[in-house]
Amino acid sequence: MAVPAPLRHIAHFDLDAFFVSVELLRRPELKGKPLIVGGDGQRGIVAACSYEARKFGIQSAMPSLTAKKLCPEAIFISGSHGEYSKYSRIVTQIIADTVPQYEKASIDEFYIDLTGMDKFFGVSQYTRELREKVIRETGLPISYGLSGNKLVSKMATNEAKPNGYLEVPHGRETAFLWPLGVDKIPGVGASTQQQLYGLGIRTIEQLAATPVEQLEFHFGKWGKKLWEKAHGISESPVEPYSEQKSLSHETTFSEDSNDPVFLHRQLVKLTEESAYDLRQEEKLTGCVTVKIRYSDFTTVSRQEVVDYTAFDPVLLARVQSNFDKLWKRGEKVRLLGVRFSHLIPMTLQMNLFDDSLEQLELFKAVDAIKNKFGSALVQKATTVKKKEP
Repeated sequence: MAVPAPLRHIAHFDLDAFFVSVELLRRPELKGKPLIVGGDGQRGIVAACSYEARKFGIQSAMPSLTAKKLCPEAIFISGSHGEYSKYSRIVTQIIADTVPQYEKASIDEFYIDLTGMDKFFGVSQYTRELREKVIRETGLPISYGLSGNKLVSKMATNEAKPNGYLEVPHGRETAFLWPLGVDKIPGVGASTQQQLYGLGIRTIEQLAATPVEQLEFHFGKWGKKLWEKAHGISESPVEPYSEQKSLSHETTFSEDSNDPVFLHRQLVKLTEESAYDLRQEEKLTGCVTVKIRYSDFTTVSRQEVVDYTAFDPVLLARVQSNFDKLWKRGEKVRLLGVRFSHLIPMTLQMNLFDDSLEQLELFKAVDAIKNKFGSALVQKATTVKKKEP
């Protein structure tokens, strides 16, 4: 007789207005004020904003000039990219030290699989205590949702914000979901929302009552997914987070070299290839490793924890710096390698500081050309060997 699978217990933790909350730790006098991180009120993009600013209709990715018009008294600060990476790592460590398995869904968002722990702990109490621990040890507000799957838990978190929690017992998923609007479903953007409105579907209950065949007619495969989401159905697993997961490229030279110009050119090429892979997978890296193999096959490496990024110039600077500290100048090199680890999903907010958004769009445009015509077509000038006159 088959043993039934244990009921899943999945928690979703999300740091509230993360960037703003970190800034308030540094400048508590700004608490309660309409605070905007990113831009200066004239140029740039809103990376994040406080709940007080949101009341004016301000939201992430909005031009700061528009935000200034909506709320003239808003306070703009440039943001502290390094601090966000630091606090993200602190919270990650607290969670890693406390739970058996977790997924780092972004810089400020985590899924935790507590399945089976109800035999040893009260899952509800355990989750509340974890939230209290994060708040106590970091000073940051954090909300969570707890249910039988990732979808319902994430939606519960969104309803619990700011700085609260909401638990949806097994069997009560639809009772929680159905009164909500369809715009509350993760993945339902403005376009899908308007399409659903056009079909007279405004609530999740109405969506759930719509025949799946009708939804598939209008939305294709996404129609079935919408129907499943409306019924609180999600089998998506918690993907275990590991800092060892990585992307890398290395090259063995046809002839060993100690030419600094040649070696630098190879480092640029390897960094560019690895950064391209990062963006294709929509990841950010938090650790850079450089590997050198000398002519006698001695292999050495050096790694550095960095602020989460996917930008070539930032990554190349760290790669070059680590290479310079690692390489025994004059020694011939047989192989070079570049590896990016501590990977997390890329979020829009992490790319909205200063001119980063413009850089990201530039890199993505170059990536699109590579995807269409091949990577050999587009190379940085420094990777192209100059022809002899």
